[in-house]
Amino acid sequence: MKRLLLAAALVCVPLTAQQPTPFSLRAHLLAELKSTHNVKEWFVPANDAVAGLSAKDAAWTDGSGNHSVGMLANHLVFWDRRALEQLKGEKNAKFSGNNDETFNAFTEAQWAETQKQLDEVLTELETYVETVDEKTLEKNASLLSHIATHNAYHIGQMLYVRKLHGVWNPENGVK
Repeated sequence: MKRLLLAAALVCVPLTAQQPTPFSLRAHLLAELKSTHNVKEWFVPANDAVAGLSAKDAAWTDGSGNHSVGMLANHLVFWDRRALEQLKGEKNAKFSGNNDETFNAFTEAQWAETQKQLDEVLTELETYVETVDEKTLEKNASLLSHIATHNAYHIGQMLYVRKLHGVWNPENGVK
C-alpha cells in the first residue's frame, strides 16, 4: 500500500509542478498574432513566408486552380484590414462578398506593396491588442484569435506553394 501511495505521489507531483503560469488574455492574443507575423515559434511567420520571393515567383501557380503566394498574401491583407477596421469601429469599404476577388486581385507589379501592407496590417493588429482597453479586448478576443488562425492557415499554404515551385529554403523553418 505504501508503494502504491508513493507511486501515485510521484506521478502527481510532476504534473502539478508543470502547470503553466497564468497568462493574460492580452498576452495570449498578442502571442498568437506575433507568431503569425514575425516571431518564429511553432511555424513560419508571414514575414518569413513572403521574404526573398520575386514578384514573378509570388505570382506562380501550379496551374490546377491553387492560389499563388501573392494571391494568398493579398487575401490576408484584405481580410486583416477589414477586421482591423471593424475592431476600430470604422466603416468597411464596399465589398461584393465574392471571396475569390480577395485572392485574384493580386498582380506582380504590386508585390513589394503587398508585402509592405501585410507587415503593416499585422503590426497594426498587434498595436490594437496592446493598447485597447480590457473590456473591448474581451469583447473582441474571439475575432482576434480567429484572425491569427486564419493567417496561420494561409501562411501554411504559402509555404506549400513555395515548396511546390522550388523556391523555399528549408533552413528557413520547414523541411
